Amino acid sequence: MHRRLFLKAAVAAPVAADSVLDWLKTCSADEPAGTIALAAQPAPRRGEMIYRPLGRTGEQISLLGLGGFHIGRQKDPQDSIRLIRTAIDRGINFMDNCWDYNRGASEVRMGQALRDGYRQKVFLMTKIDGRTRQAGAEQIDQSLKRLETDRLDLLQFHEIIRMEDPDRIFAPGGAIEAAVAAQKAGKVRFLGFTGHKDPRIHLKMLEVAGRHQFRFDAVQMPLNVMDAHFRSFRQQVLPLLVKEQIGVLGMKSMGNGVILGSRLVTPTECLHYAMSLPSSTVITGIDSMQVLRQDLDAVRRFKPLDAGQMAALLRRTAAAASQGRYEPFKTGTGFDGTTHHPQWLG
Repeated sequence: MHRRLFLKAAVAAPVAADSVLDWLKTCSADEPAGTIALAAQPAPRRGEMIYRPLGRTGEQISLLGLGGFHIGRQKDPQDSIRLIRTAIDRGINFMDNCWDYNRGASEVRMGQALRDGYRQKVFLMTKIDGRTRQAGAEQIDQSLKRLETDRLDLLQFHEIIRMEDPDRIFAPGGAIEAAVAAQKAGKVRFLGFTGHKDPRIHLKMLEVAGRHQFRFDAVQMPLNVMDAHFRSFRQQVLPLLVKEQIGVLGMKSMGNGVILGSRLVTPTECLHYAMSLPSSTVITGIDSMQVLRQDLDAVRRFKPLDAGQMAALLRRTAAAASQGRYEPFKTGTGFDGTTHHPQWLG
């Protein structure tokens, strides 16, 4: 068994361009790059929810995050609103969304749900697809209007899934200019990015940002029981984020249900695995009250998996996960909205 790797907090400075290479050099020969200690620090509970810090932002967010895509699919918008408000009432304060989810319906319904004082109870995040300054600025303003707010707590660049995406965003006239301008104008507090394809693309995004003396506040990526065995974000990206005090947003803990199709793990095991990593929140699709109750029960019963439990779970899933069969978002285009709608990129 590999010894644990304990990470020291980094000072608040931009990620250096060569930081990824430097980080890999710190890993000893008997300790693969990316080995990381489990989340062992006690986290505060309020009611039935656990809260963790979001990197160096000073914000405390709920361990369970409400996925934005799934709350835009209910036939009756009022069902979406009731679901969002019930989640908030029961302690979920991290709201995920995106400019393109359900062609804007997810943001519209969330905006309606956040009326009557609910906006003040949540940490609101949405994402944009634009890669140019113009497209990014237009999408930011559209999202603000739909969400019925004058400020986003976190804005993220969505679907960083191509090796050229970082260069496009940070090029002159790129979307980073729109995001920084929105931040200076008070429309956005923190900035991050998300992607689900390949950890090498995440590392490039961090390196390109470093070359431009820019440091992200949060990064969203798949963290699940299959990921550890194939194009692993846990192994390759997570240690660097912890080292640099960048908030970790886990997603696809069940892979939109595909991982459950392996019949190797239960929903609770999927959540407990992702929650046992040093992630700030685990964003999950909640499309019914039944699923909400199931996920809240997983939080209520959560205790971080110890090293033995983690190893046993990974042994159980190793063979099934080796070729990415249960992570189609890494190997196919079915989850790639911007591939099917390239006009969203600008």
